Amino acid sequence: MTLGDHEFQEIREFIYRRAGIHMSTAKRALVAGRLEKRLRELGCRGYREYLDRLRGDAGPGTEVQRAIDLLTTNETYFFREQKHFAFLAERVLPELQSASNVRIWSAACSSGEEPYSVAMLLAEHRGTKPWAVLATDLSQRVLERAAKGVYPMERAERIPRPYLRAYCLKGVGSQTGNFSVARKLRDHVSFRRLNLNEALPGDIGEFDVIFLRNVMIYFDLPTKQALCKRLLAHLKPGGYFFIGHSETLNGVNSDVALEAPSIFRRP
Repeated sequence: MTLGDHEFQEIREFIYRRAGIHMSTAKRALVAGRLEKRLRELGCRGYREYLDRLRGDAGPGTEVQRAIDLLTTNETYFFREQKHFAFLAERVLPELQSASNVRIWSAACSSGEEPYSVAMLLAEHRGTKPWAVLATDLSQRVLERAAKGVYPMERAERIPRPYLRAYCLKGVGSQTGNFSVARKLRDHVSFRRLNLNEALPGDIGEFDVIFLRNVMIYFDLPTKQALCKRLLAHLKPGGYFFIGHSETLNGVNSDVALEAPSIFRRP
């Protein structure tokens, strides 16, 4: 199937309106490659027919959500960008040792590896003191998978061995070849669908740390500015804000100060 100029432009505009995701003209091959298989699965004769289907769809769990998933899927894994987790363990969590409660937000959690990695560190450092992780994503499909906490065994390679023994269970029977995150850890992690480009719910509260990693690569400058302003309103004074190593806040937000590469702090 050929993705024509006009159809590509319409897809770009549609995804931008629905999710705030900006796709440059250089993304045409990526869009065609990721959507063509889906068109064949649905029996669509071309991208025009698929666009008509998208326009008639709405809400989570629909074809619009499936298209967004296909166009924004990123590789993720446990303890990705190890320096971030070292900073969290060696600098941030010791500072919060006397806090009555610690809350961390994984704002684009995908299939759950990031929030569970954070949770392992919190469990180690907090002991019996209260802590919680909020994990949010635009995709209901990946959230449902993340909430189960079940992963192929090869995904465990980056988890430190002491954490693997303490917080993960090896699958048996029908789950042979998989491992699961232990219930004692999952009980501290809540999953919730949120579109970060919309007004955030009033009950979300405040956080000591917010992870927004490898998300802004999808957005244009005005969307990045609005997104950061929206999220940082929920970061406590003195709280930390983590972004991806390939991202920057230059020209995006000046409410936080650089503490370490891709790590910022609210005064």
